[in-house]
Amino acid sequence: MFGRYLQPSVRVATAARTARVAALRGFCSLRPAFNGSSNLLETVPTTYEEEKVHIDEINGNLPEPDLQTASRLRNIGISAHIDSGKTTFTERVLYYTGRIKAIHEVRGRDSVGAKMDHMDLEREKGITIQSAATYCSWEKEKKDYHFNLIDTPGHVDFTIEVERALRVLDGAVLVVCAVSGVQSQTVTVDRQMKRYNVPRVTFINKMDRMGSNPFRAIEQINSKLKTPAAAIQVPIGAEENLKGMVNIIDRVAVYNEGPQGEELRITPEIPAEVADLVEEKRQLLIETLADVDEEIADVYLEGEEPSVEQIKAAIRRATIARKFTPVLMGSALANKGVQSVLDAVVDYLPQPNEVLNTGLELVEKEEKPVKLIPSSSEPFVGLAFKLEEGKYGQLTYIRVYQGKLKKGTFMNHVKTGKKVKVARLVRMHSNEMEDVDEIGAGEICATFGIDCASGDTFIGHNAVNEITMSSMFVPDAVISLSIEPKTKDSGNFSKAMNRFQREDPTFRVRFDPESKETVISGMGELHLEIYVERIKREYGVDCVTGKPQVAYREAITTPTAFDYTHKKQSGGAGQFGRVIGDFKPIEGDNKFTQHIVGGKISEKYLFACQKGFEDCLEKGPLIGHRVLGVHMHINDGQSHMVDSSELAFRLATHGAFRQAFLNANPVILEPIMAIEITAPNEFQGNVVALVNKLGGLIMDTENGVDEFTVTAECSLNSLFGFATSLRASTQGKGEFSMEFLKYSQTAPHLQKQLIEEAEKKKKK
Repeated sequence: MFGRYLQPSVRVATAARTARVAALRGFCSLRPAFNGSSNLLETVPTTYEEEKVHIDEINGNLPEPDLQTASRLRNIGISAHIDSGKTTFTERVLYYTGRIKAIHEVRGRDSVGAKMDHMDLEREKGITIQSAATYCSWEKEKKDYHFNLIDTPGHVDFTIEVERALRVLDGAVLVVCAVSGVQSQTVTVDRQMKRYNVPRVTFINKMDRMGSNPFRAIEQINSKLKTPAAAIQVPIGAEENLKGMVNIIDRVAVYNEGPQGEELRITPEIPAEVADLVEEKRQLLIETLADVDEEIADVYLEGEEPSVEQIKAAIRRATIARKFTPVLMGSALANKGVQSVLDAVVDYLPQPNEVLNTGLELVEKEEKPVKLIPSSSEPFVGLAFKLEEGKYGQLTYIRVYQGKLKKGTFMNHVKTGKKVKVARLVRMHSNEMEDVDEIGAGEICATFGIDCASGDTFIGHNAVNEITMSSMFVPDAVISLSIEPKTKDSGNFSKAMNRFQREDPTFRVRFDPESKETVISGMGELHLEIYVERIKREYGVDCVTGKPQVAYREAITTPTAFDYTHKKQSGGAGQFGRVIGDFKPIEGDNKFTQHIVGGKISEKYLFACQKGFEDCLEKGPLIGHRVLGVHMHINDGQSHMVDSSELAFRLATHGAFRQAFLNANPVILEPIMAIEITAPNEFQGNVVALVNKLGGLIMDTENGVDEFTVTAECSLNSLFGFATSLRASTQGKGEFSMEFLKYSQTAPHLQKQLIEEAEKKKKK
């Protein structure tokens, strides 16, 4: 029954707000209106076919200069499972597009390091911690195309960086390892891409590695990601003998030559040893397209072979419609196959005007969904999707959805209503910047000196109506630890906490009044470890941390009714509030509703009841952890002309919540993690025994030539110190990754133990 806890985010919703959120879920992109009702949406598109009607209507009215600009623009992200070679791939993209003059490697082995990993910690650890934005140009068929590119982390602990990047991008390149194939974080990234309706092309990397098998990886994309996929290339040679690729659409062989693979030799002479494979995979490509594209299906059913132009057009249509992903292959480290991916970005990923973006416009005090118009001549609408502390102050990254942003002009911050000046406007290239005077619709830029949060909307200073855009999904923290500075001087410590919370919505800080400790929470041990190290490096504050703690949740299992009266009389005006209603478990977000007949409780007191409900969600009655999956409905009550107040009804709700919660068979939930372990085949028995010892549930085992992969579900509580145990069981050759999967009820003995510990803590 605890399947409802798969999404752990906790939000309180009134009936009206629930309807608003439901409306937004149909479109994870955004767009506003500029002159009244002309862009209002009567219904929210739920399929690409419905979106396409609006996209065609918008493009039919776009001025020619806007169409020309959009046709040369691509906003793309590069995402992958950790260690799939994503940053190495990005480094080659920057080199081949002329954005950098030399190739440098991950981990800074050449004392320089990859351009997009600009933090010292990233270069030392060899992982991407923060998403990094850049821009570059690519020439194809004598036309220059402009790419806004964001390189995202592959480690699940930094998943918010992927969320906020995909939220504002139009397309993506999914990098998959040719040896490991689809891994746990690949599945997570796929889910994020689908959440924001982001089309993708796939690049199978590390084709020069022993054990590489691109076609097995494609099978996994089809089966595990449930995304129709087919190769548009086949390799010439394999593993260390990888020589080049065959473009099976055009039937030409492509070889990378020159010191860094920068020169392409394209020839119609296909090696005899792959000729049959080329025709086999070409036929499979056409058959796969026939399943997702009507035009190719008609040609195929008539027994004809579609032309090269028809195949490419079908791939573009199906990719943008999110029904298909074309698969390319190569080796970024060996400088093979990267340029073909850049061509595929141009050919198959959408322009900004080929994606429907929507927003909510306030029209006559009512929020209505509207289309955003990707034209620089319309009123400005932009979304702040990332904050970063720079040497000139807070740097705010903005995606311009409509209109244009000009240096020296003003814009309105929708949340606060404040007018802010755009004093400086820049394009980012990792940690470097280039000043610009103006940024148009569909572009990504950054500006300084704006006080805002991630996900805030900005509109033109003279906008007729307010427009808001939905923010990105923010997962709940699953792990916490206490932290305090070693020295008495806590000024810099507080600055660091405030800054990191503002920049990273998954990093939470709270003060525990019972233990008198500062507690930080995040997505995993590495996530918090990185922040502790950054506090030391960037603010000069050494910290002492406690043991990691699991972020439990509290829930109920049975419905119950409540009738609670809060009464306090001590001379003069007292406190009185009575609330009656129902309390029941639900799937997903917490919910507060009310239906009062006859005005027994006034609107302002009902609002106080809702605030009281929200108070209680933060600290459950059992062990003081957050509450999940509760619906509180107030249908009756009583107030007093003199003694009732907002405070009285807020406190009455507190009492009713506690009373009902404890009567509804409450339980404690613990986070369950999906873990993926890879190790040499000779250690398979050791690894299986280790997982069983932890009480884990093995879900799948895949055996490769030299290595095996085990996928399992384990409670986070059992995984502390797992890295050490795995190293000991595999002679240091095993690797693992984990991500949050769901919340599940704890064992009765653990629940009893946790409650007893919480009671002891209260008495101290």
